[in-house]
Amino acid sequence: MSASFRILTGLLASAALLTACSSPAPATSNSPAETLTANVVRTLPHDREAFTQGLEIYDGKLYESTGRNGSSFVTVSDLESGAELRRVDLSAEYFGEGFTVAGDTAWQITWRDGVAFARDPQTLQEVRRVRYDGEGWGLCESPEHGLVMSDGSSTLTFRDPATFEETSSTEVTVDGKPVSNLNELECAEDGSVYANIWQTFDIARIDPDTGAVTAMIDARPLWDAMTADERAGADVLNGIASIPGSDRFLVTGKLWPTMYEVEFTQSK
Repeated sequence: MSASFRILTGLLASAALLTACSSPAPATSNSPAETLTANVVRTLPHDREAFTQGLEIYDGKLYESTGRNGSSFVTVSDLESGAELRRVDLSAEYFGEGFTVAGDTAWQITWRDGVAFARDPQTLQEVRRVRYDGEGWGLCESPEHGLVMSDGSSTLTFRDPATFEETSSTEVTVDGKPVSNLNELECAEDGSVYANIWQTFDIARIDPDTGAVTAMIDARPLWDAMTADERAGADVLNGIASIPGSDRFLVTGKLWPTMYEVEFTQSK
């Protein structure tokens, strides 16, 4: 079993105190996209063998799904101690992608296999499988929109959280231009959808009602914070999880040895 990442004790207990230091409120869909940056609050260990595809905090625990055929798995870890509680490996035929918990179902999608796994969020055991068309990249759950899924294009697809059936979709744009390579997603408490932009250090904050990007966040400081040895073998930025009760996030990348607690603030 690969080494689990560890998160500093008391993260949730201190979350309520973070609201006073919140990042700027989201812009409206008619406003130009803000330019924000990622400021590191804490540096945390991360499993260097994890080809991160999905990252989410749910019910006081951290869930992470990973990719690559033959090494895709899902873990759930204790948010306070960082101890790995459960792990489920996918069979080698599947390339794991995004992951989210929607009520009593944890959904895990696959890249080009067209299969979504419905899992028990407590045990991670498979309950059933459903088929879908196209590629699967990122996944999150919004109270207003249901499941939100990306496929590497500029489209976000909304799906029923019980059946996984597509209900609608929207094109993501910034200043009227499509934004492609939408990757890992996070549905935040402010109603926005945050998306890693594949092969960049950018994270887009999206209004799911309109598809408009309300902010573009430069996460390059996270890469710069790592040493040359830590960057060796590390892949692209991917993995964002909002910390409940705060405006802070956990952010990491594929095969990164570190994960960061960050806040998004105005660029100077």
